[in-house]
Amino acid sequence: MPLAVTHVLITIILVDLYRDYVAKHKKYFTLHTVFIAGFAGLLPDMDIPLNWLLNIFGASIMHRTITHTPLFGFIFLMPAFVFLYYKKHKIAVYFFVTTFGVLFHILLDFLFTGDGSGIMFFYPLSTTMLDLNLLSSFATPDIAAGVVT
Repeated sequence: MPLAVTHVLITIILVDLYRDYVAKHKKYFTLHTVFIAGFAGLLPDMDIPLNWLLNIFGASIMHRTITHTPLFGFIFLMPAFVFLYYKKHKIAVYFFVTTFGVLFHILLDFLFTGDGSGIMFFYPLSTTMLDLNLLSSFATPDIAAGVVT
């Protein structure tokens, strides 16, 4: 599984590159937008501290279940289109980059997670775990250690 810093940095770099070289309306892509995208890159892992909190009350939640599905990312996409419809472009962009951060986190976990604990894309409908574990096939142990745990 990629480290938290990997999720944040890669998301920030990609959104910043989009902001600098692609975006036509740069007033909507401020540094706050880039920060929100980086923070959103961590949102799917919110089930870890939530599990700590639930353990106090005797309940638990499994890691990489509902927060690691595309449905969780698309939850942030719906308000983005609503705000865009009502001409609230800056807030809409915040929701769009949040959706990007969440979905990119899921993609990174899918591409680089190994050890048989992949992503359940269709949870709760299916508990089939999928992963590619790309780093194990071509990266040296030093590179892999810097990106994943």
